[in-house]
Order: sequence, then C-alpha cells, then structure tokens
Amino acid sequence: MRSVRAGWSPLKALIVAFVSLACLAAVLLAAACDEAENGETPTASGTVAATAAPTGTAATSRGLAGAVPGISDTQILLGSEAILSGTMGAVYATIPKTVSAYFDYINDTEGGVCGREIVYRVEDNKDDPAVALEVARKLVEQDEVFAMVGSLGDGPHPASWEYLNEKGVPDILASAGGHRFGADPQGHPWTVQMIPSYTIEGTFFGEYISENLPGKTVAVLRDNSSLGIDGLAGLQKGLDPSKNQIVGEESFEYTAISINSQVANLKKTDAEVVVMLTSPGFTSQAIKMADRMDWHPQWFMGYTNSDDMMFLFAPPELLEGTITFQALKLAAWRDDPAIARHYELMQKYDGPAPSNFTVYAQALAETAVEILGRSCDNLTREGLMEAVHSIKDFHSDLMLDGVNVSFSPTDHTGLQTGRMLRAVLDEKGQGKFEYFGPLFEFEGESGAP
Repeated sequence: MRSVRAGWSPLKALIVAFVSLACLAAVLLAAACDEAENGETPTASGTVAATAAPTGTAATSRGLAGAVPGISDTQILLGSEAILSGTMGAVYATIPKTVSAYFDYINDTEGGVCGREIVYRVEDNKDDPAVALEVARKLVEQDEVFAMVGSLGDGPHPASWEYLNEKGVPDILASAGGHRFGADPQGHPWTVQMIPSYTIEGTFFGEYISENLPGKTVAVLRDNSSLGIDGLAGLQKGLDPSKNQIVGEESFEYTAISINSQVANLKKTDAEVVVMLTSPGFTSQAIKMADRMDWHPQWFMGYTNSDDMMFLFAPPELLEGTITFQALKLAAWRDDPAIARHYELMQKYDGPAPSNFTVYAQALAETAVEILGRSCDNLTREGLMEAVHSIKDFHSDLMLDGVNVSFSPTDHTGLQTGRMLRAVLDEKGQGKFEYFGPLFEFEGESGAP
C-alpha cells in the first residue's frame, strides 16, 4: 500500500491569518462571530514557472485566438469559485489570493505562458452549492473563461463540478478533498483534484495505527461532510482488524455549536486512540473537553488542522503529541530557501501573510503554470486536459522530498503522498509541528476504496 523513503523535520507572519482563524474558532466553539473578511474577489495575471516546460508563443499555438473561449492573442482567462467571505473565507480566501500573487509574479518575470498573460477571475461561492453553480455559470457563459483552476470548497463545489463536466470545461487542481472529485475520471473527465482526498489521508492514519499502535482500541469523531464520511472509509481501509478495532464513532452536523455530548460518549468507550475527522474549531473543542474529563487518548487530526493556528485554538500542552499529516514544507521553516522565497513573493506581489495554506496554494499555482506551459502547441480545452494527463512526478521546491504530483487519464488526484506530523513543545513551551517517520504513498488510483 505504501513505500518508505527518507524524511523531513512560530510563524511571525501569520498574525493576520491567525486573527481571522481565531474568529472561526469562536464560531465553532461557541455561537457566532462577525464576518471575518469582506470576501473581496482577487484578480491576477500569470505565466510559466522556473520549473515549467518550455513555453510556446501565440503564433505557434493551435488554439486560435477567438476560436477557443478565454484565449486571445494576449491573454489566457482562467476562473475559480472559492470560499472568500464569511468565517470560512477568513481561512480559505488566502488560497486564491496566493494563486493570484504567484500569477502576478510569473507575469512580471516571464511575460506570460504561451506568449500570453494569465488573467485569474475568482468568484465567491459563499460556501453555498447554489451560489457556486451560479458563479460558475457566470464565469463560463458570460466571462467565457478557458478553464477553472483551483476552485475551493467541499460543500459548494459538487454543484459546479457537475455543471463543468456537462459543459466540457476543464476543472483542474480543485482544492476539495472529497473522494468524489478525483475518483471518477470516466464520469467526470474534466475534473482533477490537487489535494489528497480524505479517503487517502484516512487510509494512511489506519496504516500508521496498525503498524505502530497494535492492540490499541480506536474511536472516531467526525462531521457529516465528506471530510468525516470519506475519512472514515479510508481509516477502515487502512486499519488491520486483527490489530485494531473501532470501538466507538460519534458524528455531528457541521453547523453544530457544541460537541460535548459526542466527546463524552467516546470517553465511555475507553478508546486509547481517537481519530478526529474535523475542522480546527471542533478539533480544539474536543481536545479541551476531553482534558476537562481527564481523558487523554492518542489524538489524530486531519490535515486541515496541520497549521500553527492550532496552537491558538487550544493550549500547546494539550495538543502535544497529537499526530496529523502533510505533504508540504512548513511556513515556519524560514531558513529553507523555497520558504524564504515564498515569503518574498507574497510580500512583493501583495499576497497574504504566509501560512501552510499559502505554501500549498503556491505549489498549486506552480502546477497550474506547468500544465499551461505544456499546452501551448494545442491551446484548447482538450489540449489542456492532455497536458494535465502528461504530468508525471512534477515536483515543487515547496513540497517535501519524495512528494510529487502526477495525473493520468485514470487517476485524477494529484497529491497522494506525505508524512506524519506531530505537535511538540519547544524549549520555551510554545507549540510547533515536526515531521517524523517514513513517507506514505498511496498506490491505488484516485483514492478509490
């Protein structure tokens, strides 16, 4: 199921993002808070990264200007629907803003992919499927975008996902972890997802637990979204039932205010390991509630929690030892040349304060530029998907050693590798994350169970 390779190891610039994230935590842990950001739609232009394939020119592209939506002699128009406003936008708006900043950098330094600038139009889906469909239609039918790149949100994206595939519009590098977005390349051939599916992550958790914690009983705390449902399916796949049994499972709606009763029910199982397939506010709420009940199992939390923001949500001493998963270098690694360069680009091109989310977003943008660079000789929607399927072991310097992105006509999930990450305390008692153990590599296709 996996291969083993060699491995890897606070954010002062995260203050802005942390303030917004603290607002999210307050909503999830208590009642409601004011809107964290105004949801302003970012725009940008871009070209080819230093690691990209050689670019073509407008004259050599077989996709004739005017004949292909979104393609002119001077521009490639891309779109995205993403969560930009509301409490979730306080977190996720940093991703399309980073992509925009990176495209600005590419335009400034490379002059455009295929001799054209990238124009990036991002619409707010407001974390609502109906709105996601509405803005996707606007981008496709009114703005006439060439392709959608980096659309974001497990809840809203299914509606536009169906529409884009019906229309034959590329929907590439989606920031949505639901199993469905990468698992059906035949039925939805125009969509590829960038992030690991929650099924893949759950499988890795199960494998790790059975290999390293045999005999320990396991409980699951999850929400009723794809994060919880797909993550549980992966966990069940990865666990060896001869070594570990799931003795309890508690779920809740994403709109819940308190999950105290669910945590109390799990404590009654005396589980020694708890896997939390939850967003940061619920994760911190569960850990703090368990501490009040004097219950301290080995915690696992999904990669949506693998950021230093968690040490604002819950005391570092309570998070110490918690295990999560990631595939990218950490924004806290300021001495790493690629991370240092990321900070420089975000500052120069008006990007957001660097965090693990923005590191991911730049890696996504680099992958998008690589794909576009490979499509110059056939700058059509079909040609773009051919370029997507040609990506094999693409590596950004922001990715961990051994982590690459690959696609094929039968495999539409990009990141399928990563390492375990543990919360630890530094010499001053502050929280931080450290990588440990081998590289986990999924060997199925698109995270299919």
